[in-house]
Amino acid sequence: MSGDASANFDEMYDANGNVRPAYEDYCEWYDEQDRTILRRKHEEAESFFRRTGITFNVYGQDDAEERLIPFDPVPRIITASEWRRLSRGIEQRVRALNAFLHDLYHRQEIIRSGRVPEWLLHGNEAFLPHMSGFTPPGNVYTHITGIDLVRTGKDDFMVLEDNARTPSGVSYMLENRETMMAMFPELFTRVSVAPVSNYPRRLARSLAACPPPAFDGSNGRKPVVAVLTPGIYNSAYYEHAFLADQMGAELVEGTDLRVIDGRVQMRTTLGFTPIDVIYRRVDDEYLDPLTFNPDSVLGVPGIMDVYRAGGITIANAPGTGVADDKALYSFMPEIVEFYTGEKPLLPNVETWRCMEPDSLAYVLDNIEDLVIKEVHGSGGYGMLIGPTSSKREIAKFTAKLRANPHNYIAQPTLSLSTCPIFTKKGLAPRHVDLRPFALMSPNGIDITPGGLTRVALKRGSLVVNSSQGGGTKDSWVLEE
Repeated sequence: MSGDASANFDEMYDANGNVRPAYEDYCEWYDEQDRTILRRKHEEAESFFRRTGITFNVYGQDDAEERLIPFDPVPRIITASEWRRLSRGIEQRVRALNAFLHDLYHRQEIIRSGRVPEWLLHGNEAFLPHMSGFTPPGNVYTHITGIDLVRTGKDDFMVLEDNARTPSGVSYMLENRETMMAMFPELFTRVSVAPVSNYPRRLARSLAACPPPAFDGSNGRKPVVAVLTPGIYNSAYYEHAFLADQMGAELVEGTDLRVIDGRVQMRTTLGFTPIDVIYRRVDDEYLDPLTFNPDSVLGVPGIMDVYRAGGITIANAPGTGVADDKALYSFMPEIVEFYTGEKPLLPNVETWRCMEPDSLAYVLDNIEDLVIKEVHGSGGYGMLIGPTSSKREIAKFTAKLRANPHNYIAQPTLSLSTCPIFTKKGLAPRHVDLRPFALMSPNGIDITPGGLTRVALKRGSLVVNSSQGGGTKDSWVLEE
């Protein structure tokens, strides 16, 4: 695909320039608005985000360590029927991922069957032998999952990647909605939009439904939930603090916790008190210096021993990062079918595994037309978009591919759908993706309507990540 947005599916307008049904009420409202007032409200929203601290950190850039995530006030709108179909596909995928993780750390039936090759685990840094033979409380590995979706046509939604380790971005979903409702309250009286503000309560309820075996609720006591953050310098610290506050949970760092009498306990003004469930936003490597990285000061020494002994629930479970592996992603159709007995409701993007000689040869021959990604990459880093890259960039990436093909996968350059953003000259199309959030507990899977829409603010750009200059939008799911 070239950078020409006109070649893509536009979610607001059809090929004849007519407004699609999902946007009719919004466009009717928009046409009535004074553009000067809209521009002023857009500026007010950015000022609010800065005052509130809705920022993220950029690593390795001293002059721009903390940035504001750009917010676009034109919502991305999904119909109720479209969302029903997406929800079914997301639920199916999350169930399959959770079943796959359980199998991977137990009998590995899917590998024995030959549906997934054993080499995917050999040398996979996200696979944790410490989890082998252990079943997390409630048999839940993926308490919170973010499924990244892209759209290429009217009925064509695909999964771009799975985020089962520590998916982020939900705070921006919530703040985007709150900001829109504060700026344009009359708009929500004209358009019936499914609410998202109850996500923190649903998250707290879902986590509390997964207490560890050591938890004693006989006296009516509810599980104590805490959010474990690496600290204020983490790129998603705002989100950690926001969710802890909204859930009514404690926000803790590793230095606030210690293992006492076989339980993980947090320091309070009255001494130490046990925690039952930890929603950790610390990566596996730093979670326990006695088990993983001995130099880590972010985690809790001994927490893995307590976990395996049934004294604490960790969400998401250690070792879930295997599901984020982009080489493994290419086997998700087989994984879904193996564990659900059904064909995937949401297809994958075609993917070439560069560690396979035939695939590598194809990728090298067609690199100018493909997107190349690191198998453990995230945030838009370490990738090449062939059609928008220079000959020098392609030559450097070709050398990387030849030197370490196991580290890369390749995909076609998709014609991502576009949604309008608000500019000084009016509405202009930009490429978007969508990250819905699914909560899993023994009681079932709960999917918040909509999710986080990320938008590439640069004309023609396909990279929506905030770290690469992207912004966010409010995502609306229309109610019946």
